[in-house]
Amino acid sequence: MDAVWVPLLLSLKVAGWATLLNAVLGVAAAYAIARWRSRARDVVDAILTLPLVLPPTVLGYYLLVLVGRRGVFGAWLEKLGIELVFTWQGAVLASTVVAFPLVLKSARAAFEGVDHQLENAARVLGVSESAIFFRVTLPMALPGIVAGVLLAFARALGEFGATLMVAGNLPGRTQTLSVAIYEAVQAGNDDTANLLVLVTSLTCIVLLVVAARLVPPAQRGTGSVFERRKFRRDAITG
Repeated sequence: MDAVWVPLLLSLKVAGWATLLNAVLGVAAAYAIARWRSRARDVVDAILTLPLVLPPTVLGYYLLVLVGRRGVFGAWLEKLGIELVFTWQGAVLASTVVAFPLVLKSARAAFEGVDHQLENAARVLGVSESAIFFRVTLPMALPGIVAGVLLAFARALGEFGATLMVAGNLPGRTQTLSVAIYEAVQAGNDDTANLLVLVTSLTCIVLLVVAARLVPPAQRGTGSVFERRKFRRDAITG
């Protein structure tokens, strides 16, 4: 069972850290782009969305060029005692980059869909801009953000190409579920591969169901009209 539990726990740790980073960075970038009025906005958005369309091996190569020992920042990181290549932290970096656009796109669409009249109403009531963000804008955009975070977690959990190039395939250290499945198939160990695939599928299903239950009905859009109106009113008045 070590062949299953070790890569499973490592994959959950990597995906969890990657999702946490994307929840912060992705939401911040999405809010900035959604409220930014400039011709360069679409260019910046396209650059940040590149990991969604580029092959994972290309992303892995870019990361090696940046953080490898001979990379742009590799020598500087090594002086600080930070090693990313062939470490689980490198796997976190690869998964974060690959899954980032999923949070960015979902969160941006959610922020752009917020009713600005509610924000203006809060301003009339004398609410500060920071309070408007946390009490009006963010709660109203939360369903889209949650959807993006869930997609990012699932993507990070199944990341393979960039992770293999940056973190390698070291059993017990950097071998995630997807890499373990690849190794089992290459070795002709069908029983282990089938078990790993089953565990991966069940884990994703359980996590998605649990996460969906954690979101209040009014924020999922499935609540009654009264619940949704109460949610909006509470967001403004506190």
